[in-house]
Amino acid sequence: MSENCSQNCSSCSENCTDRTEQQMDFSEQLNEMSCVRKVIGIVSGKGGVGKSLVTSMLAVTMNRRGYNSAVLDADITGPSIPKAFGLKEKATASEFGLFPVKSKTGIDIMSVNLLLENDTDPVVWRGPVIANMVKQFWTDVIWNDVDFMFVDMPPGTGDVPLTVFQSIAVDGIIIVTSPQELVSMIVSKAVKMANMMNIPIIGLVENMSYFRCPDNGKDYKIFGDSHIEEIANEYNLNVLAKLPIDPKLSAACDKGMIELIDGDFMDSVAHVLEEMENEND
Repeated sequence: MSENCSQNCSSCSENCTDRTEQQMDFSEQLNEMSCVRKVIGIVSGKGGVGKSLVTSMLAVTMNRRGYNSAVLDADITGPSIPKAFGLKEKATASEFGLFPVKSKTGIDIMSVNLLLENDTDPVVWRGPVIANMVKQFWTDVIWNDVDFMFVDMPPGTGDVPLTVFQSIAVDGIIIVTSPQELVSMIVSKAVKMANMMNIPIIGLVENMSYFRCPDNGKDYKIFGDSHIEEIANEYNLNVLAKLPIDPKLSAACDKGMIELIDGDFMDSVAHVLEEMENEND
């Protein structure tokens, strides 16, 4: 403690052992009727890299492996999860809270589009209102016996990612990227934000990594050479998966049939998530 200490820790930048100021706690309590064991955030530094696709595929993959999975769509102004799952019905509520909509295979989903009268109605809200909506998806929705909840976050490092990191008990995040060199800078911002917030980074997933020609079986790097290994080495992270450009995946999302996709695209990621679950058993 400094000899000139005024006992006013809020105005002091010293990191001494006698600090009396308590860190502000922004965490929100899960609905008392809910049970969520693992929360995995899916983030990206910029839009258009396939974050919602990865979120949907992870939920489907874990569901197929016998886990109860759920998706909390935190991308309030650009919700695409209901479209990928082909959901038409709206969320319902009771005096106890909101109920997520179940997909065809039993995945629990909550998105603002499940509350709007029309899917195409724009959400023209300011940041704090959007952030509060995300909190309500955590506090007011009744999530019944969920093993893995995947939070589809909007791109960037703004209000909503900050709200999720501060308010929700996130067990780790997966950062989605694409091969362009520009993206390496954007990913670095997401990594640094997670480190600042003390959120564990599970690893990286590169989308649109290559295109496999159906005629000759060769892989072509449409967006140039990948830089994901460089980023992973710089921050000591794991590359969990590299996803191809596959028209079947896009078609599945457009038709609301993501649950019918074939392939082992997310098996390596699922293995890592299962290890996280087993560590706590």
